[in-house]
Amino acid sequence: MCSPEMREYYDRRAAEYDDWYLGAGLHAPRDRPGWDDELALLEQTVVALPPARVLDVACGTGFLTRHLRGHVVGVDQSPRMLAIARERVPRATFIEGDAVALPVPNGSFDRLFTGHFYGHLLPEERQRFRVEAARVARELVVVDSALRDEVEAEEWQERVLEDGSRHQVYKRYFTGEGLASELGGDVLLSGRWFVAVRSSL
Repeated sequence: MCSPEMREYYDRRAAEYDDWYLGAGLHAPRDRPGWDDELALLEQTVVALPPARVLDVACGTGFLTRHLRGHVVGVDQSPRMLAIARERVPRATFIEGDAVALPVPNGSFDRLFTGHFYGHLLPEERQRFRVEAARVARELVVVDSALRDEVEAEEWQERVLEDGSRHQVYKRYFTGEGLASELGGDVLLSGRWFVAVRSSL
């Protein structure tokens, strides 16, 4: 996620990022049975988290950030993503920064939340991210993509944006139990499309 290639990909993808959630644009032809209902369940899961001082890491466009309650700060490396997030969630604070070298003081948050970021981290980045999470917060909540028959648990994907550019993206998919075991936490959601896990740090 820290590579220049990944930074460029997500910055260029900002204007169309929400299309993935909404089934629009390049994602409109996809057959995703039960997606809308499970997305609503995911949003309810996020809303149900107790209000806290929350750092949303790799917050993107703020699509999930808007459902977090309490004093919320979002961090992302993409200026274009942050511009959208600031308009969407004006009550939150947004800062530009590296998700595995967080620009915040030790112990400054109750909860570190991240959505669809952890599964992009290579092994050495995962370790750095977990160390950073423990440095800044007491609790970690990770939302990511569920492992399904049509995907591999770990793969490199070629992704195409609306401008025709092609990008190689590393991606992992999880079962709820598998992610909970990896993070030492409890399953909040384990569905066909999404998983969510909460762990103490």
